[in-house]
Amino acid sequence: MEQLLGAQQHSHSSLSPRTPPTRPHLQHAASNRFRDHHQPQPHAGLKILRITPPFFLLLLAAVYLLASVTILSAPAPLLRAPRKPDRLVVPTPAPVPPSRPPSPELLELDNGRVRARISNVGAAVTSLLVPDKNGVLADVVLGFDSLDPYLNGTSPYFGCIVGRVANRIKDGKFTLNGVQYSLGINNPPNTLHGGFKGFDKVIWEVAEYNKGKTPSITLKYYSKDGEEGFPGDVSVTARYSLPSSMELKLEMEATPLNKATPVSLAQHTYWNLAGHDSGDVLAHSIQIRGSQITPVDQISIPTGEFMQVSGTPFDFLSEAEIGERIGQVPGGYDHNYVLDDSREVKSGLRHVAKVTDLSSFRVLNIWGDAPGVQFYTGNFLAGIVGKGGAVYGKHAGLCLETQGFPNAVNQPNFPSVIVRPGEKYMHTMLFEFSTK
Repeated sequence: MEQLLGAQQHSHSSLSPRTPPTRPHLQHAASNRFRDHHQPQPHAGLKILRITPPFFLLLLAAVYLLASVTILSAPAPLLRAPRKPDRLVVPTPAPVPPSRPPSPELLELDNGRVRARISNVGAAVTSLLVPDKNGVLADVVLGFDSLDPYLNGTSPYFGCIVGRVANRIKDGKFTLNGVQYSLGINNPPNTLHGGFKGFDKVIWEVAEYNKGKTPSITLKYYSKDGEEGFPGDVSVTARYSLPSSMELKLEMEATPLNKATPVSLAQHTYWNLAGHDSGDVLAHSIQIRGSQITPVDQISIPTGEFMQVSGTPFDFLSEAEIGERIGQVPGGYDHNYVLDDSREVKSGLRHVAKVTDLSSFRVLNIWGDAPGVQFYTGNFLAGIVGKGGAVYGKHAGLCLETQGFPNAVNQPNFPSVIVRPGEKYMHTMLFEFSTK
């Protein structure tokens, strides 16, 4: 990330040349006290010189004898060489929030093939230009030209990182270590994506901005104890990079500093591979590497059960068109898929999903290491005016958010999202683009 390095300029006061002060001239009387010592001295001086050597030898011997007695009488342990520690223990200082609140910024990553614009407001991807089969670039993510909607909360989570806990928490409550915590109810009757002011609505610190061969941006955020009702201070880092010509990578980390707390982050980009202004995504085909979903109740909270997708409208184990069966799902797709242990692995990440747009022949493969992925088809988009005046209607984009399971903090049979001091939450996603 970009660091602003202020070079200190040291100014030196210019001193006018001045001559050293002269000492007053001494008028000496004829006296032995001021006699020139280079002149021959009387015999009394020679006598003193003959006495001086034995005197200093006796003094030196006395000092030596005294030191020897002190050392020999010292306790034995003091004479041993100090024992070196088995290992070097270096305490890690706790991260501290920036002294000044960061300002909103819009930064760019460009490797010559893919060009991404990323803001420190919500750590959001606001634009992503990707070539089609003919090399023509198009912006494949929904978003806004201005940062104002990201700041004032009118953005429907376009491109941002959501947290401290992504997705829904039932009734905005959970109990941890015998203490019940109450959160903001921003999606009645539940908490959604961290509450009223989740990580998507805060300004992150730009910790590093690298424009080199592998461009990257590192963002940091310090979430305080009690923020939106969650316990403990948490230091959060998100690093976006372009590791190869057609890839965007996101690495997220979170470290609780003093209390156990739930942490489950998600990247909430709305994709439209035909271009953000091209209409709906119902003609996109998709494959999801999940043979089960966590079914939900009437308020979109998982029931705690696991349902096989085979033979249902949720079956995308083989690539299928999104609009083919969406009418059989009331409201549209907004469900968590339990990811299978895929044999397809890339950079230590398993294959999550594949999206294809046959009009541009753009293909997006997503790789990750989270246990679930939320497939959402933009069901609540309705006439939102986005970049370049484009109007985003229902199903104008799709989301594939790798995550911990929704409401996992209240479901003991779901993978835990609790992270304790001394542990580190880590979550990586890789977006790989190609043409069919």
